[in-house]
Amino acid sequence: MYYVYMVRCADGTLYTGYTTNVNRRVDMHNKGKGARYTRSRLPVVLLYQETFATKTEALRREYEVKQLTREQKEHLFVSAPPLT
Repeated sequence: MYYVYMVRCADGTLYTGYTTNVNRRVDMHNKGKGARYTRSRLPVVLLYQETFATKTEALRREYEVKQLTREQKEHLFVSAPPLT
């Protein structure tokens, strides 16, 4: 499985990425080993995730989410079911 996820950084900004293991990836971000963008904005908190069967689908959706406005991104995670 592949996942598109969104985290909120300590400075309030949002970061979107894709992975095969969301918990591991968020942990990597919080250890400063994630994306360069998040390294100076720690800690991050997982807000949203979507699941996909293929990497192609996940990458396509990651791109779509990154094109959304901040307001549209916030609507995604506010209207989504709670993360478990």
